[in-house]
Amino acid sequence: MQPFFAQRFEKVEPSFIREILKVAANPEIISFAGGLPNPHLFPVKAIEQACQDVLREQGAAALQYAATEGFAPLRQYIADRYLARHGMQVNPDNILITSGSQQALDLLGKVLIDEGQDLIIEEPGYLGAIQAFSVYQPAFKPITLGEEGLDLAALDALLASGSNAKLLYGVPNFQNPSGVSYSRANREALAERLVRHELLMVEDDPYGELRFEGEHLPPIAKLAPNNTVLLGSFSKTVVPAFRLGWMLVPDWLRKKVTIAKQATDLHSNAFSQQVLHRFLIDNSLDAHLEKIKEVYGRQRAAMEAALARHCPPGVSYTRPEGGMFLWLTLPASVSAMALFDEAIKEKVAFVPGAPFYVRPEIQNTLRLSFSCVDEATIEEGVKRLCRALARML
Repeated sequence: MQPFFAQRFEKVEPSFIREILKVAANPEIISFAGGLPNPHLFPVKAIEQACQDVLREQGAAALQYAATEGFAPLRQYIADRYLARHGMQVNPDNILITSGSQQALDLLGKVLIDEGQDLIIEEPGYLGAIQAFSVYQPAFKPITLGEEGLDLAALDALLASGSNAKLLYGVPNFQNPSGVSYSRANREALAERLVRHELLMVEDDPYGELRFEGEHLPPIAKLAPNNTVLLGSFSKTVVPAFRLGWMLVPDWLRKKVTIAKQATDLHSNAFSQQVLHRFLIDNSLDAHLEKIKEVYGRQRAAMEAALARHCPPGVSYTRPEGGMFLWLTLPASVSAMALFDEAIKEKVAFVPGAPFYVRPEIQNTLRLSFSCVDEATIEEGVKRLCRALARML
């Protein structure tokens, strides 16, 4: 049989996390693996009411094809929220509703990435972005992510080396996988570099509304609006099943990404957009977010306390002020992949860090998610994990 697959797909790997979740589905296993929102916090009754109201009031019109850009009242709601939260004057015409922010990554890859072109990405970086962009065959250029954000000296060195990069991808708030947030100073310095070097940043922000301590910081899109595409999602704040996200794009990019969206799926789920909008105008999103943040804050604190009690010497971990993840760095001699096998024997699962790097030699890191596990289970799961680690040490 002759080869049928396109060459660009030969190096695109399956989602490592999705494969791990199959193992973690065993009910006997305590899973810190999935980056999933807590289903106990989904507003089921309110969504049910919103569905009924949309169908009763709109009838068949709610089930028809719709505009590529998305449901206009929902786009206006998003623009109004940027004004209220960040003082950003946003034209709703510059907002494109997507099938989750993951689709936004794919659309931007189609429009902006040429084969072999440098693409700057955080290290460690979001696995979904690495997978989405890999289809378009860029040359990934990782920049280390530290406690304050991107290593700007390393970024300067890369840009001074003659790199042809025009795109930088990052998650400035409670990054997946590390939980790190860029500091105010790091954001301001990065925004200056975007403008000076004519770089475009894809600022992915699915977790920004999930801050449970510390001060809210401005999006980089507010500091460099013409050099930033700001992505958002309702998956972590309302429900993931609707697969509704958005991209806020500069004027110069709007037409191209709209054409790419038309060529991909015509429009995102129009009925879900109307139901979501109805939920948002009939309920307080802020009140709903407070419930989420209270639960996640307690669970993060429980995980940190358990790690402090049970971790052997030589293990360090991040202390995020929001989001869903902690990032552990093990002694250099310990492979997180090998630890995963030992942890499964103890009936606890996590995500080894290697898939979050485009340089495979880094092996001693791992991600823990605290969003779906209660405090008592966190204590037991961390105890099991540290027991497996102690055996390896």
